[in-house]
Amino acid sequence: MSPDEFEVVRERLGLFAAEVFAPLGRSDQRVWGQRYVRGLLLDGRRESMQPMAERLGVDHQGLQ
Repeated sequence: MSPDEFEVVRERLGLFAAEVFAPLGRSDQRVWGQRYVRGLLLDGRRESMQPMAERLGVDHQGLQ
């Protein structure tokens, strides 16, 4: 996948995640929900929160 194609996918994923989590009442829940989806779909291990959090550059406890 080229960098341009990757950027298009990243933008579409962001729009999709924003739509999925829009009904949540708290803004922090929407933000962490979007991060979780991104962590699941990016390359890498998915067995635990730590590898996902490292890829996203966030604390793993926020993804739980």
